[in-house]
Amino acid sequence: MSVRTQSSEPPESSGAPHRAGFACFVGRPNAGKSTLTNALVGQKVAITANQPQTTRHTVRGIVHRADAQLILVDTPGLHKPRTLLGERLNDVVRTTWAEVDVIGFCLPANEKLGPGDRFIAKELASIKKTPKIAIVTKTDLADSKTLAEQLIAIDQLGKELGFEWAEIVPVSAVADQQVGLLADLLVPLLPEGPALYPEGDLTDEPEQVMVAELIREAALEGVRDELPHSIAVVVEEMLPREDRPADKPLLDIHAFVYIERPSQKGIIIGPKGKRLKEVGIKSRKQIEALLGTPVFLDLHVKVAKDWQRDPRQLRKLGF
Repeated sequence: MSVRTQSSEPPESSGAPHRAGFACFVGRPNAGKSTLTNALVGQKVAITANQPQTTRHTVRGIVHRADAQLILVDTPGLHKPRTLLGERLNDVVRTTWAEVDVIGFCLPANEKLGPGDRFIAKELASIKKTPKIAIVTKTDLADSKTLAEQLIAIDQLGKELGFEWAEIVPVSAVADQQVGLLADLLVPLLPEGPALYPEGDLTDEPEQVMVAELIREAALEGVRDELPHSIAVVVEEMLPREDRPADKPLLDIHAFVYIERPSQKGIIIGPKGKRLKEVGIKSRKQIEALLGTPVFLDLHVKVAKDWQRDPRQLRKLGF
């Protein structure tokens, strides 16, 4: 079993050809995939939340290096589907796996391997050609004995299913441990070639989708237990405010927060609109940081009855 730690020799020597390609992180919901994407890219590009199934879009984060361009595809967590939305998300995952150059399987250091991990590993075993790296996440939450046991269990899991991990790498995105090393190990597995995206790009997600994700993340805060998957956000329009001097631009953003039942409206809005106001303040700060411009955010809450089970509504809400 080859477990990589920072003292290992770097896999690439200088003077190597430039590489560019796609990597995707898979794993149970809440295995640390989005946090890792953000740590590698160095900016917030994927929605992170302590609630499973918050990532619904394939968000690509782009890591620019002198020797390579690594494009990260962040898929939704693979899970046993209970709704039409769940089935569509699983299809997205499988399609993505078949198209990338390397797959990183995220397994939290502080949680024993469970049926969900085995379910994913079995699916991975059926994808023969793509190299697979086991990424042991959240090492800051596990002691050395727990971590060692987890590394052995993960190595064993590959053997049981008849494949070899290209690498096994322990990381902590939160404590910034071995994140750089992980990038060093992913790069040699990419094909040789020029950069696929311009230097300044960090993601190819349309800005409207990213803005909607930031609002959704803020709206989920504090009500995760009550409304974990019932919230969808659609940005209706983003327009620069007319008649503003060039040095004082303002972007008007009009967005709807959709919920499934009228009874959920009060939870989102809060007493005297206090909660919705907090959601607006929090997400506005993040949107301004993302877009680099002052923003006026207009938020409204709407009911879209049982939208997760209705194909027409799913389409309307972008799924």
